[in-house]
Amino acid sequence: MRVLVCPDKFAGTITAVDAAEAFSAGWLAARPGDELVLRPLSDGGPGFAGVLAAALPHARVLTVPATGPLGRPAEGHVVLDGTTAYIESAEVCGLHLLADAERDPKHTTTFGLGTLLLAAVEAGATTLVVGLGGSGTNDGGAGLLAALGAAPLSPSGYALPFGGAALTECASLGGTPRLRDARIVAATDVDSPLLGLHGASAVYGPQKGATREDVFLLDAALTRWAGVLQALPTAPAGLADQPGAGAAGGLGAALLALGGRVTSGIGLVRELTRLDAELEEVSLVVTGEGAFDEQSLRGKVVAGVANAARDLGVPCVVVAGRVDAGRREAASIGVTETHSLVQHFGSAAEALARPADGLRELGERLAPQWSR
Repeated sequence: MRVLVCPDKFAGTITAVDAAEAFSAGWLAARPGDELVLRPLSDGGPGFAGVLAAALPHARVLTVPATGPLGRPAEGHVVLDGTTAYIESAEVCGLHLLADAERDPKHTTTFGLGTLLLAAVEAGATTLVVGLGGSGTNDGGAGLLAALGAAPLSPSGYALPFGGAALTECASLGGTPRLRDARIVAATDVDSPLLGLHGASAVYGPQKGATREDVFLLDAALTRWAGVLQALPTAPAGLADQPGAGAAGGLGAALLALGGRVTSGIGLVRELTRLDAELEEVSLVVTGEGAFDEQSLRGKVVAGVANAARDLGVPCVVVAGRVDAGRREAASIGVTETHSLVQHFGSAAEALARPADGLRELGERLAPQWSR
């Protein structure tokens, strides 16, 4: 039997690459004669760089010293495939880089991402594909622009401190972003606008530590910031309302203002990993993520895989940390059956502590049920 194993990361516990390897090891322990094809995936969030580094055979991976969302040293990577660079914003802006008590999007910055973009351009990249998702920031890409030589300034001409809250005082940019005319692509499956009830601050701010009052402050700050970005000659008309402008705490807006375009993260990864071609050659596909819930049904990795499998008549099994979506909802996107680590262990704490063990055990248990 030929099985395609293509999970997303299990957020906070195990990478997509390690999850695929763990499940496959269990399956092969029970059915050593089967052929398992591993294609770990990402929708642009955490794991994007690692997934593409594994998928692109001729890519070079550059390690770049940078800074995290609170200015501490952080390490990022540039996956360079010819003249195209793939960069994961979460490596230097991610929520996972912050302790619970440090989560405060009024003060976190995207400066480190600018460092990665500059390193990519210096390495010869002419196209920059930036994966957006999993950020702990809400500064609309202000830190990014500061790193590129266009720091946000107060009405008096002074550079503003880092963080989303400071943008309430932003009047202009102190320079022109330096990217040597490189093309920019924002890879994300978040289609939120920048502002308002469905914008970056209101939808994603609370999970980054924003209080109700913070959300109003940050939205007002991004409203002012949107006016500054709109003045850039490369910014599209109606910047703040563009789908994807609110991705990664407004990083999408900054990339759009620099002349970038938005593309589907899972669509891009599906293409680069040749997922659809592999689906045509297998009898079963297994995908998964940390939490299979309502958000999973709207354009996340699992939905993208399940929809593609359904179109080809291939059964799709979801293995997740926990399963909150109902059977009917799962079936509506093409999922055949679901299994969770929480149910397997009988404990959420155990599922979080031993994801690799759980995935191996589920792989070993499911193999005889599917492979006769």
